[in-house]
Amino acid sequence: MEKPLELDLNATSQAPAAEAGTYSVTWRDFVQLAKPGIIFSNSITAFGGFWVASGWKIDWVLMIVTLLGTALVMASGCVLNNYLDRDMDTKMARTQKRVLASGNISPQLVLGYGITLGVVGILVLGLLANPLAALLGMIGLFVYVWIYTAWFKRTSVWSTFVGSFSGAIPPVIGYCAVVPEFDKIALTLFGIMFLWQPPHFWALGIRRMEEYRAAGFPLLPVVRGSYVTKISMVRYIVLLVPVSLLLTFFGYTGQIYLYVAAALGLWWAVMSIKGFKAEDEVLWAKKMFIFSINYLTILFLVMVIDTISRG
Repeated sequence: MEKPLELDLNATSQAPAAEAGTYSVTWRDFVQLAKPGIIFSNSITAFGGFWVASGWKIDWVLMIVTLLGTALVMASGCVLNNYLDRDMDTKMARTQKRVLASGNISPQLVLGYGITLGVVGILVLGLLANPLAALLGMIGLFVYVWIYTAWFKRTSVWSTFVGSFSGAIPPVIGYCAVVPEFDKIALTLFGIMFLWQPPHFWALGIRRMEEYRAAGFPLLPVVRGSYVTKISMVRYIVLLVPVSLLLTFFGYTGQIYLYVAAALGLWWAVMSIKGFKAEDEVLWAKKMFIFSINYLTILFLVMVIDTISRG
């Protein structure tokens, strides 16, 4: 069992940092623990879900509290992910300099920080949005922290699949803050995010395969190789294309969204198929990863712009 540490900003969990004694934790470290890049990209999807539900009749106060509560819940998940993964983060080049992995901050302080963010976020959603939004936030946080991070991420190639359930929650929270029911549009938004995540993350997994192997993560590319992973990526992307178009067929977005969503999805599908003949697999994986981020951002921005007003 890990020895308890004092809840002090300068407390450390590893000998090298303790011996150095020169690191001073700042507010920027707390921001980085929450992974602001992930919060920003997922906030775009929550914003998209809220806007689609509103149909251009925006309750701005409700929108602000919904995005705030959702961001706090996501930040909680990211901080607790850092807490649980601190031992494995020391084994990966891209994560070993994180403030917790490098031993520059007390794990107990990070744990308390993460729990506080989650409690505040759920309270904001429950008291200022509606109970369904809060319940979705609780479910997403629980799945991400305990089922994905603490369990599947360390034991199974199904970890990405399981993690996609929690990652698909933000746009649904945004939607259900306006429409307090899990209807076909909420399910469609969930489906878009759920299908987007595995190929997005597996692209990173192929690119950083040796790092994940060294850290002991049983990621699909590590366990079953690139070829099997590429097949799985194609399956998800091909399914994503028709699911993303449902918003127009259900009458919530217009023709612009339809054409953009179809073009983006087909382009991504072609890119994924080209991966089977890629001479530089790492370069291909990098391009796939970057495109996946651009795909999601553009898709949800166009979704907002082309949302149909429902009078």
